Amino acid sequence: MSNTTAGPRPRGWLGLIDSLGARVRAGLTAIGGVVFLTIDALAIIVAWLLRRGRLGRVAVVSQIVRVGVRSILITSLVSGAVGLILALQLAPPLDEFGSKPLVANIISVAVLRELGPLIGAIVLTGFAGASITAEIGTMVVGEEIEALEAHALSPIRFLVVPRVLATLVSMTALSVIASAVSIAAALGISVAALDIPFATFWQNMITQAKTIDFLTGTAKGSLFGLLIGSIACYNGLTVTGGAAGVGKATTGTVVQCVVAIVLADLVFTAVFYALKLF
Repeated sequence: MSNTTAGPRPRGWLGLIDSLGARVRAGLTAIGGVVFLTIDALAIIVAWLLRRGRLGRVAVVSQIVRVGVRSILITSLVSGAVGLILALQLAPPLDEFGSKPLVANIISVAVLRELGPLIGAIVLTGFAGASITAEIGTMVVGEEIEALEAHALSPIRFLVVPRVLATLVSMTALSVIASAVSIAAALGISVAALDIPFATFWQNMITQAKTIDFLTGTAKGSLFGLLIGSIACYNGLTVTGGAAGVGKATTGTVVQCVVAIVLADLVFTAVFYALKLF
């Protein structure tokens, strides 16, 4: 009788290709899982908005408070610091060309289009994304998800949808708050330390910034919130390996959310540029 044993793992270039293929396969599987989870969650949300489905409003509001309201202070702190940094960094080179008042033009557009939603998304990722993954992952480890399914209760409806909706709504609001605080901080330091009159800063800002800048930035914030909620929930639901698996999933959520946010921002910017929305 012959013994059948597994062959040795490939080494060298073959081993590198094998490892790369496994990572690509795992990445594509995760992307597909996030996409399908997002579609399921959005279908439930749309049905609820059309009054054809039921959704726990108390659960949604509590998640918005936990995810969004508690993120306002840290988001304001970071965005305010960024506004101060931008003003202080831009003033000297612009002053060499006698264009120091153009600080308002550059900051208003940069913050409304990019930095406001981006700052809010990164803060929300660390503040709420990791927390959502850890919370749902702990439920998976404790077999609470199986208990829900045993009682014919959908984990997507009762766990995923409130969190995805909360991150979407919260991120939309946080992008506006971050933009407002950052511009206000830049305005304050410009008037107080850069000798730019308030009227000049304000006039340059409203002349340069358009409504489309605000709308595109807000749209980015909404998409970023949807990505954060979906990725965090998916990683929580797919936790394996007990407590160590929860920690690994939490770390993965932060990394994946940041990468997804930056790539989505790139796609948004390219589309807006192609459509001449700037």
